[in-house]
Amino acid sequence: MRPILMKGHERPLTFLKYNREGDLLFSCAKDHTPTVWFADNGERLGTYRGHNGAVWCCDVSRDSMRLITGSADQTAKLWDVQTGTQLYSFNFDSPARAVDLSVGDKLAVITTDPFMELPSAIHVKRIARDPSDQTGESVLILKGPQGRINRAVWGPLNRTIISAGEDAVIRIWDSETGKLLKESDREIGHKKTITSLVKSSDGSHFITGSLDKSAKLWDIRTLTLIKTYVTERPVNAVTMSPLLDHVVLGGGQDASAVTTTDHRAGKFEAKFYDKILQEEIGGVKGHFGPINALAFNPDGKRLVSFTLVKIHKLVCSVSESDTPFSILQRSQQTLVYS
Repeated sequence: MRPILMKGHERPLTFLKYNREGDLLFSCAKDHTPTVWFADNGERLGTYRGHNGAVWCCDVSRDSMRLITGSADQTAKLWDVQTGTQLYSFNFDSPARAVDLSVGDKLAVITTDPFMELPSAIHVKRIARDPSDQTGESVLILKGPQGRINRAVWGPLNRTIISAGEDAVIRIWDSETGKLLKESDREIGHKKTITSLVKSSDGSHFITGSLDKSAKLWDIRTLTLIKTYVTERPVNAVTMSPLLDHVVLGGGQDASAVTTTDHRAGKFEAKFYDKILQEEIGGVKGHFGPINALAFNPDGKRLVSFTLVKIHKLVCSVSESDTPFSILQRSQQTLVYS
């Protein structure tokens, strides 16, 4: 595996997103500034300046022309990817947590956190083709989940919205009527906060990661539990290979303990699991803090992971293999950061 180190953010990183072609990587962080990188060599191409709070999530349009970001400054913003120009700002009364563009990029789902007397909510916004025609009106607002909604994504054909968060319940909503269609079974579902939710490349299933030290694979239409992957530390991030039957989990102990824990004891490692057999098959070591974000390149040959190093210093290791099967071999290499 060949590690590529990428430095630029000044605060802990929160989210990663590749564009459809896999040549651009977008990162969000608590330093208020989403950043775009050239995926092949880690070169920082530009930043998107305008947020006044931590940026929690982002998504990029299918044609890589627009970026949407959600922030603690109570806004979600649309950007021109190439120029970095802010095209529109959706304003809310509480922090914006998760964002996801629909197939076709005509709609966006945005979640907002509970704040003061306001409950958490899921907002559906229409995305205009011409930025000058953009409005902030919500097509639909969903309420009901207790606590923060950490992730919300579109289901098949944009007919449903899937949400998950602090109450450890996964919900499937009708995206037109707002009706709650399904909820995960509390007996077989997660027991603690769901931190991450990622769809498969074909959109037939999705995986969730939780602070209960597990990740679970679900059918996206029926919400049937397919597989469970158990680890020994809280899971902050999950992802699935688009090429092989591999699941990757990342996490570690709470960030407040990072400065007092040796990296060998903190279990700062991205772990690979066989998607079908649910067995651990490998890992990527070298992280010096909890892994906050993971993403596979759409080609399935590169994995990117971000972590906090020596406080306020972020690095990114991209693992690239000549053959996809080499990640089955356990890597004993220690990555050295400058």
